[in-house]
Amino acid sequence: MNKIILIGNLTRDPESNTTSSGVNFTRFNVAVNRPFANSSGERVADYFDVICWRQLADRCAKYLYKGSKVGINGSVQRRQYEDRDGIKRTSFDVVADEVEFLTPKTMSPNRDAGSQGYVPDEPSAPPISDMQPVDNDDLPF
Repeated sequence: MNKIILIGNLTRDPESNTTSSGVNFTRFNVAVNRPFANSSGERVADYFDVICWRQLADRCAKYLYKGSKVGINGSVQRRQYEDRDGIKRTSFDVVADEVEFLTPKTMSPNRDAGSQGYVPDEPSAPPISDMQPVDNDDLPF
């Protein structure tokens, strides 16, 4: 069985391309924090190269960006290639079967602040002063 589940954040914007046979794919890198600190007290992250195909690739390219939090369900695949210097290399990619977008829709990248975080596009809930009291007897359940 070859299954992997990851929850982490994109380290850069996704990169999309098309194979010579016309199949869309998107690549991105995800940082997954370990649940413990190292001996120096620093939190450590592991980095995974992720590839998505076809419609999933299109959705990821359209909606994900650096810093997006994602949940990924997929498998690990070994890839061998020759680098620019002619040296044979091996890498391991996560081939995503499912990608869950975990960053709220109301959040967008703060392009002016670089990678300092996100700012809400609009308030996610009305201010408490605008809320109307509800009588429990009026509820249908």
